[in-house]
Amino acid sequence: MSAPSTGGPAPPDGIALQASAQGLAENAPLLGMPLKSLVQHSPSTLPWHASVLEVAQTMRDQGVSSILLVKEGQPMGLVTDRDLRNRVVAENLDLSGPAADIATLNPITLDQRSPAFEALLLMTRHNIHHVPVMDGPSLVGMVTASDLMLQQSTSPVHLARDIHRQTSLEGLVGIGRKIKGLQNYLSAANTSAYNTGHIITAITDALTLRLIALTEAELGLPPIPYVWVAAGSQGRCEQTAKSDQDNCMVLSDAYNPALHGNYFQTLARRICDGLAACGYVHCPGEMMAMNETWRQPLHIWRQYFQRWTDTPDSKALMLITVFFDLRAVHGQLELLQVLRQDVLAHTPQKSLFLAHVVNNAHKQRPPLNLFGQIAMSHGGAHAGTVDLKNHAITPIVDLGRVYALEAGLLEVNTCDRLEKASKMGELSEQGSRDLRDALEFVSSLRIAHQTLCMQRGLEPDNHMHLQELSNFERSHLREAFSVIQSLQDVWAQRYPSSLL
Repeated sequence: MSAPSTGGPAPPDGIALQASAQGLAENAPLLGMPLKSLVQHSPSTLPWHASVLEVAQTMRDQGVSSILLVKEGQPMGLVTDRDLRNRVVAENLDLSGPAADIATLNPITLDQRSPAFEALLLMTRHNIHHVPVMDGPSLVGMVTASDLMLQQSTSPVHLARDIHRQTSLEGLVGIGRKIKGLQNYLSAANTSAYNTGHIITAITDALTLRLIALTEAELGLPPIPYVWVAAGSQGRCEQTAKSDQDNCMVLSDAYNPALHGNYFQTLARRICDGLAACGYVHCPGEMMAMNETWRQPLHIWRQYFQRWTDTPDSKALMLITVFFDLRAVHGQLELLQVLRQDVLAHTPQKSLFLAHVVNNAHKQRPPLNLFGQIAMSHGGAHAGTVDLKNHAITPIVDLGRVYALEAGLLEVNTCDRLEKASKMGELSEQGSRDLRDALEFVSSLRIAHQTLCMQRGLEPDNHMHLQELSNFERSHLREAFSVIQSLQDVWAQRYPSSLL
């Protein structure tokens, strides 16, 4: 292998690519990301026999800083803009000569599954600024020093700024691909699970707002007031990089289907499809504003909640778990405020309804066996794992919702609900702290697990092998499960199944 080229553009703002603990620490949020997440487009290539002039013209036309010379699909040489400057212009070489004469032969490559820090180390050690990225024997792209530095745009501040600058769905889709990088960024910065959920949700809100603005600019201003409402984990500000979408619309009671139906149908469809394109898949249960059932005037929503609380069958209980956790994102916020105040004014008096909610929540128990040990899943695709979301986080979310329903709390975030319940005397201070600590601990494990999945080039999930944990962490997870079960049992005693 020949000596790597020293060509390539200088990093932005004159930042040097020298190896130092400080430099690596500053780039820590992106260093674990797989290289394939940094590749933005196909590599720029020319045949091995291309001339210097062809290389220069191609670089100009494509707006790139390097060209790979390929033979039978394999990168045989790398020419950078610095090579053209130092080895051609400065030496007054003939432009018609072969580009191979000025190229770095057999350039160093990395696999697309390699973490970004390997590319940074290569650039540091060899004073290079371009690394071809491979998928096995196939060339898939190029990562540059600028790519690594600019990837700091995965910080939430930069992402939010870029979202509001976009003028098309395509631009928003590109930013949506950075959500996983944002979670890596936050994880590397040791951000709390509580703050991580709020930050990632804020990016989802920003994408939603921009989609609404772009769509309204095309369709015209809405004919009547409405409010776009986030539900589920987005409503609670508890999203991670693995989230589908739950949303709805509350329309003014001036709504006339014949006059206004087409507008709001089109608006809702565009927003939901746009969110799906940005990475937030359609809700499997179709609990989205694009479904006419969840795009209704205020008086219909009032009827929904009255029916669910008066007749709490299994479907009603499932819908309550989604649509009680509502938060306004855009529009006439008073529409949702009126609805929530109406619901919260009546649910505390509905003992039968609350008994059904408690009984339903009690069915989702943390996986502890008779000996108080963690019981892993048996059989299926996730055998030998613990489902952190369904067996730990969801039960705590359910408990927070029960406190909110019984006490009529306006808070939507689970941690905020538990804290407010304590202040109102509905929950002891110790119980509130224990549940909030359990939620923070388990949610942090979930985020760390999902980050590990993404660093390995896998889709993030909620199924964690206990081998990922230290004995200390396993002990804390077992204690968290015990805390959840204890509070579930308290509620089961307060609302026994005999009331049903």
